[in-house]
Amino acid sequence: MTEPQWLTPQERQAWLALVFTSTVLPATFDSQLLREGKLSLFSYNVLAMLSEAQDRTLPMSELAARTSSSLSRLSHVVRKLEDRGWVERRPSAMDARVTTACLTDDGMSTIESMAPGHVSTVRDLIFDGLDEQDVADLERVGKKIVGRLAPNHWLLREGE
Repeated sequence: MTEPQWLTPQERQAWLALVFTSTVLPATFDSQLLREGKLSLFSYNVLAMLSEAQDRTLPMSELAARTSSSLSRLSHVVRKLEDRGWVERRPSAMDARVTTACLTDDGMSTIESMAPGHVSTVRDLIFDGLDEQDVADLERVGKKIVGRLAPNHWLLREGE
């Protein structure tokens, strides 16, 4: 049996910083969004991804990819968003076998009213403490990690 290749002290510090960030940051955003609009970060991201899509509509499979979710989890959350009148599911105009999620006008109003507070929190917790090089490094490193986890992830195609 070979000895594992242990992390160097610098790698250990980077790993612990990543673990802390990936654990604490979503919970912090959840708290802010739940307080301001009774929405989880995941639900907010569903609305945000739809708000940025052409015609505010995406196939459920594409919406799952953009929210890094399973179809099962997404379907459960979309049902709750439908109950609030913010999203509608419809058959695709191109292929009736495909179900799409569409952001309603009320859903768009919700995301528009919540976005300033959310962006302010993102800026305060992340970007106000970084310089331009840090932001470029964060994107570069984040995309490298995403590429190892999901080589065909939509984020890697964005901006092509």
